[in-house]
Amino acid sequence: MRIGYPCINRRLDCTSAKKFRLASFNDERFFTTVSGNLSCFRQILAWNVTHNILFFRISSDIIPFASHPVCSAPWQEHFSEELERIGHSIRDAGIRISMHPDQFIILNSPDERIVSRSVDELAYHATLLDLMGLGTQAKIQLHVGGRYGDSQESIARFVRVYDTLDPAIRRHLVIENDETRFSATDCLEISEQTGIPVLLDVFHHACYNNGEEMGDMLDATGRTWGAADGIPMVDYSSQHPAKRPGGHAEHIDLSDFRQFLELSQPFDRDIMLEIKDKETSALAAISLLQKDPRFERGIGRG
Repeated sequence: MRIGYPCINRRLDCTSAKKFRLASFNDERFFTTVSGNLSCFRQILAWNVTHNILFFRISSDIIPFASHPVCSAPWQEHFSEELERIGHSIRDAGIRISMHPDQFIILNSPDERIVSRSVDELAYHATLLDLMGLGTQAKIQLHVGGRYGDSQESIARFVRVYDTLDPAIRRHLVIENDETRFSATDCLEISEQTGIPVLLDVFHHACYNNGEEMGDMLDATGRTWGAADGIPMVDYSSQHPAKRPGGHAEHIDLSDFRQFLELSQPFDRDIMLEIKDKETSALAAISLLQKDPRFERGIGRG
């Protein structure tokens, strides 16, 4: 069991997701921005290892505009050696990496232009992971997409598009349930047809389900992950008391998290905390896990 957080470390004076306006794109600005993002990424990884945080979600913006037609810069070749070194560090430390493309990635859209752009963006994500040599345990998670008035046809459309994807993309992909359109059970239906692993979003399942127990869904979704996929991932958050249902909390509720850990027995899961204060909640969660035999510590950190 690893604990992770997404994209930004608020204690470090840098960002690995710096962007700039599309209208100001030029190769010099692009290469400078990517260099800064990768430098910060290395700092985040080093900080995480020191604090036994061995799961991290990379921002899609680490290589800004990578899949956009405006970007003809050969970033793959330019940064290949640096990405290889970063990947070596990740593997040596036992860190798990994931990515979560933005909501505009919609494989089941009826609009073929949106699907084409989505596939291009997924190809960028897969290329980035492969340049770091991270293998099939590094995952790209995405939602099923929209219902478009017919959820079953939308599921069928997702399956048809998924089956056409390059295997280099498919080997990294997982789908997750959302809080309004496609439940974990819907995702399991897609998995049965495609073999794609299902990442259970615990908070989304609490918001939108068909009456299934959380423990049963942890079990069912976990069974969709093969040995090559690694330990099943889950997303975890809790409700912000002042926001609409589905609004993520600012800080982890340790009482709720303790209950989830008890409920998750005996399953081993890598847990991504989708909580606003990021590494602060990750540290709090780790403090709670010190006596849990499932918890994975950094090499030599006991």
